[in-house]
Amino acid sequence: MSLRRVLATVTSAAFAIALVAVAPATPSAAATRSAGFVVSQSQFNKMFPSRNSFYSYQGLVDALGTYPGFTTTGDNGTRKREAAAFLANVSHETGGLRYVVEQNTANYSHYCDTSQPYGCPAGVSAYYGRGPLQLSWNFNYKAAGDSLHIDLLHDPYKVEKDAAVSWETGLWFWNTQRGAGSMTPHDAMVDNRGFGETIRSINGDLECNGKNPDERQDRINLYQKFTGILGTNPGGNLSC
Repeated sequence: MSLRRVLATVTSAAFAIALVAVAPATPSAAATRSAGFVVSQSQFNKMFPSRNSFYSYQGLVDALGTYPGFTTTGDNGTRKREAAAFLANVSHETGGLRYVVEQNTANYSHYCDTSQPYGCPAGVSAYYGRGPLQLSWNFNYKAAGDSLHIDLLHDPYKVEKDAAVSWETGLWFWNTQRGAGSMTPHDAMVDNRGFGETIRSINGDLECNGKNPDERQDRINLYQKFTGILGTNPGGNLSC
């Protein structure tokens, strides 16, 4: 979602996000992952010069082990394009990684689906948007927690307190969820289906097929900027 939408509302299960639990990394393991990541810390800082300190580079690196295929599949150009695509969508959703939580508090009580048998044990206003892809709704926190083996249904605040957990929520959606599309964003990039298919999965109901062209174009502009920073071409099929 755009900065404007972050300030307004978080929509739909397209932002359902869950994670797989990982053991705390040893310093050597973290260093290995950082060294193997296609985005350096200096490139990350260039992409997000005004980011909230919560969204640390190390937090992202610590989350990478959750989905080993992320930015490690295909040739070097494919790996860089996937990283740029993920981070471009994240940037669009969070105003350049400035927002950890949804800003419009008036929406907070809207995200409790009382029809779910498990209800909203953390409170009816506890399931607002959080993290790089703005996880919201009680059923999404339940799904996320089940996948991660972390009880996010009872403690959704973990997503705004633990940088690695927050990043992992975004990676879960990216690697496992189709949202409004027909494929996961990860598959779209590694199968060379184009950046446009990642937009379709993340927010296709509101931004594809001619809808909200400015929002869609902002994602594309960020992707083109980030592929440039990473020194690769953006490929084709940029729009949806």
